[in-house]
Amino acid sequence: MRTSPFPATLRRQWSADLTTAQLYALLKLRSEVFVIEQSCLYADLDGRDLEPGTRHLWLEVDGSPEPLAYLRLLEEADGTFRIGRVVTARVARGRGYSRRLVEAALSEVGTVDCVLDAQTYVADFYGSFGFVAESAEFIEDGIPHLRMRRSR
Repeated sequence: MRTSPFPATLRRQWSADLTTAQLYALLKLRSEVFVIEQSCLYADLDGRDLEPGTRHLWLEVDGSPEPLAYLRLLEEADGTFRIGRVVTARVARGRGYSRRLVEAALSEVGTVDCVLDAQTYVADFYGSFGFVAESAEFIEDGIPHLRMRRSR
């Protein structure tokens, strides 16, 4: 892991507190990586970004409106949390930003179970946080995934 040549500030916002500009920047980053870079056409706008319990966490350089990395933390109906949409801009990869975001999300989750659907190639990354695969590999939007859970 390289160290960052620029400090990144962690931002946390509940869905209701996001400005239009912040939401646009976050959706733009997700689109650039998931849709364009990974050539994955899928319904990113699934209606969950604006749910009252949704938290958006991202890293940005002070003074820049562009996020470097992002994740979405959802509260599920069964009381668990779900981490999703974990993404890092191409120019910011290898600096530990995803690790920093997952640590921040898990800090908010505390001792509650947390689930995620990991792209298979990063399952070991999530395993380093205590996530364990609870499904066989499945294909979602043309990309192999594993459902993973962290129980406390």
